[in-house]
Amino acid sequence: MGRTNPTYRDALRAIEERWAEFRRALRRRDQPRFDQLFEYAREHADASGLLNHQNPLLPALLSIDLEQEARLDDHEERLEELEAAVAARDDQESGPPDSNP
Repeated sequence: MGRTNPTYRDALRAIEERWAEFRRALRRRDQPRFDQLFEYAREHADASGLLNHQNPLLPALLSIDLEQEARLDDHEERLEELEAAVAARDDQESGPPDSNP
């Protein structure tokens, strides 16, 4: 019988297993962050699987970068909204300029 290539999801799972010792050595506060990175990679597994790259770690890293870029965009948008709200509040508090000298 012929052999079949493992799926990208299988390859990603194998990468995560190879990094398990590293994860265990991380501080507890960093372990959920480590897990989140692999979650980001799994979110793009369909696209990564279509790429069929020789090194499955590279599409995983790009997937992580994409998700972090999306998070940065969300944070920048939220920051702009907060800055606009603060500026509007400051304008209301200062009121119209005094016309009396």
